[in-house]
Amino acid sequence: MEVLRPQLIKIGGRVYRKNPIQEQTYQHEEEDDDYYQGLVECAEEPCETYEVVQTPQGFRCTVKAPSLLYKHIVGKRGDTRKKLEVETKTSISIPKPGQEGEIVITGQHRSGVVSARTRIDVLLLTFRRKQPFTHFLAFFLNEAEVQERFLKFQEEVLEKCSMDHGVDSSIFQNPKKLHLTIGMLVLLSEQEIQQTCEMLQQCKEEFIDDISGGKPLEVEMSGIEYMNDDPGMVDVLYAKVHMKDGSNRLQELVDRVLERFQASGLIVKEWNSVKLHATVMNTLFRKDPNAEGRYNLYTADGKYIFKERESFDGRNILKLFENFSFGTLKLNSIHISQRFTVDSFGNYASCGQIDFS
Repeated sequence: MEVLRPQLIKIGGRVYRKNPIQEQTYQHEEEDDDYYQGLVECAEEPCETYEVVQTPQGFRCTVKAPSLLYKHIVGKRGDTRKKLEVETKTSISIPKPGQEGEIVITGQHRSGVVSARTRIDVLLLTFRRKQPFTHFLAFFLNEAEVQERFLKFQEEVLEKCSMDHGVDSSIFQNPKKLHLTIGMLVLLSEQEIQQTCEMLQQCKEEFIDDISGGKPLEVEMSGIEYMNDDPGMVDVLYAKVHMKDGSNRLQELVDRVLERFQASGLIVKEWNSVKLHATVMNTLFRKDPNAEGRYNLYTADGKYIFKERESFDGRNILKLFENFSFGTLKLNSIHISQRFTVDSFGNYASCGQIDFS
């Protein structure tokens, strides 16, 4: 992290700087204090984005957060909460582990309550970002025709390119799990899953129906491309997906969904646009058939995962199958898919969906 370009965290319409600290491997809550020390001192002036209620004893504000993150507000031996309370002159009540509820902040001065609320939000956001992704928004691409064409692609690649370095059957996607990702999510409670379902329904009512015309989007899945810069050292090979009528409606739709979820905070903003691609080969599958690309970065307790991977030589594949057609299909649903789970059809389990027709 550079001193002149520190990490910025946006909360409630304001941008806060996270001070640079010595980065170390995260070891459960033992390092909460280090993270707290690394957070910038927040503004003390009243912030109108928070609902602060005046009471006979002073002021009160509540924070909704999944129980999984409570420990990061409490800290080791309660040190983080105590430090917050002392510095902001407030009292902070946190539900017991495993119990869903609200964090309650009370104090005699409004500015102190607001300051405590802001700091808690920064802590929650910091540790939420260290959680592994749990769900993702996606179109399923596993229609029968596409699965058959994918298996044909795999058969021909192995027949013609198996002598190329790193090319073998272990790095191909499971055809039942072919999908088009819109964005990755961290959903840590049933309430957050419900919130995501409601947000997706709002998208449908506000713009998806207009873009789709209330009908499935007819797309073609054809042509292949690779993620990195060297075709001789490829880790991810994907199929391109585009509208059959040549329009930009699919790209417009997914970009607007992404923008809406980023604005709500449900998706962390990394990109301004969705890269439409369907992974067909991934070297992470070589050692773990259930691996899910670049998203396998942290364990549930925040430890970084380093996955050593053996790249493959994709030059002949790109030359021979540059325009390979995986078929046409109709995209009629956006799913909230849960990672590392499968349904009765072998696809990712869906926690909710919207349909275009």
